[in-house]
Amino acid sequence: MAAAEITRKMIAYSKGNRHDINHFMKVYAFAKTIGECEGLDEAAQTILEIAAIVHDIACPLCREKYGSTNGKYQEQEGPALVRDFLEDSGLSQDAVERIAWLVGHHHTLRGIDGPDYQILIEADYLVNADESGYSRENVENTLGKVFRTKTGISLLKTMYLEG
Repeated sequence: MAAAEITRKMIAYSKGNRHDINHFMKVYAFAKTIGECEGLDEAAQTILEIAAIVHDIACPLCREKYGSTNGKYQEQEGPALVRDFLEDSGLSQDAVERIAWLVGHHHTLRGIDGPDYQILIEADYLVNADESGYSRENVENTLGKVFRTKTGISLLKTMYLEG
């Protein structure tokens, strides 16, 4: 199943929650852009893009179960939901497990172990900075401590620190 079909399925899964849909679509667009500009191979790019689409899959459950979409709740609940969601996707078991792992760590900023993880963190931050109105100080701090890709750094500076 291609990223486009998984996107369609995730939009349906979101049951009309436009905030959730718009959020993951923006994260997907940034992840796709950063991954392509950074030259990820096809397999890594596919994993990255699908992880970006499903990264917040646990939000509806977390709202219902905890009354909150706190990142730790998302990381706790997300991997099992991802495995179920991607069960008939045609992706390899290894790919599904990597996507589930990424979803289970997308709010953890330490131990980043690969370009797919790094780019997912950067793409999500680019969107969250806008949606949550992060301060210039927060952006500068995150730039220095978290961002590593040339493309992500360029996007962050252009969007939030220049002009």
